[in-house]
Amino acid sequence: MNNRQIGVLYATGFILCIPLIAMQYTQEVNSSVFDFLVAAFLMIGFGLGCERITRNIKKSGLRIGVVVLSVTILILIWMELAVGIFGSPLSGN
Repeated sequence: MNNRQIGVLYATGFILCIPLIAMQYTQEVNSSVFDFLVAAFLMIGFGLGCERITRNIKKSGLRIGVVVLSVTILILIWMELAVGIFGSPLSGN
């Protein structure tokens, strides 16, 4: 593993600690273990995917386009899982 891949893992752990800590202080944040696993899978997959994109694609315009597409897909999946914007079975609708 290189330093960027380790950084992705540390960043994911740090980001997941935020709702974990919030759950200790308020009832407004209510996440299950499954929620944390899905979030970790999405963030690690996205982070390692972007790391691989930046390492393998040499043309900067194409690299930016692929990363923007990846961010868009991540946001749409996250929103669907959170609130069900498309009404698919993934959101529980």
